[in-house]
Amino acid sequence: MILLRHAESEFNVHYSRTRVDPGIRDPEITERGRGQARDAASALNGRSITRIVTSPYIRALQTAEIVADVLHLPVSVNAAVGERCAFTCDLGTAPTELSARWPDFSFHHLEEEWWPTPVESDSVFRWRCERFRSSSAKTEDWPEVLVITHWGFVRGLTGLSITNAETTLFDPNDYPLPTVEDPS
Repeated sequence: MILLRHAESEFNVHYSRTRVDPGIRDPEITERGRGQARDAASALNGRSITRIVTSPYIRALQTAEIVADVLHLPVSVNAAVGERCAFTCDLGTAPTELSARWPDFSFHHLEEEWWPTPVESDSVFRWRCERFRSSSAKTEDWPEVLVITHWGFVRGLTGLSITNAETTLFDPNDYPLPTVEDPS
């Protein structure tokens, strides 16, 4: 499985400069981010990838749209690979609005408020990462899946901190997360 952090967003630009939450909800990717997404797609071209799984945040969807267009791959949306809610940018957009913008992607399975609120606790976040890891390990095609996700989710799965539009390989069988109890 390949994990790809979404391309540079408007939030990333402001936050990296100031280290202050600029209050941008579910931000778009920048023009630089669009270039990063195209470059990532070019770098992935020729890899054995059969499908894309993406987070429903706009920055991930925009990245997925660009990558899918270059690689000619189907895209599925999965809130489980979303960011850990900690900033304004982690407040998502309702599925009805997302469907209007991306009619070729399916959002019908998402709750109206699919993102975690308020700030997602560490135990709930670790539980979400573990559920994704264990369910991915059970799929036969996991080695051919590209997951477009976020800094926090990549870090939660692998312990790595990757930059915008950077990739890392992830074997869900080699990265068992610490055992966590169901927080519910």
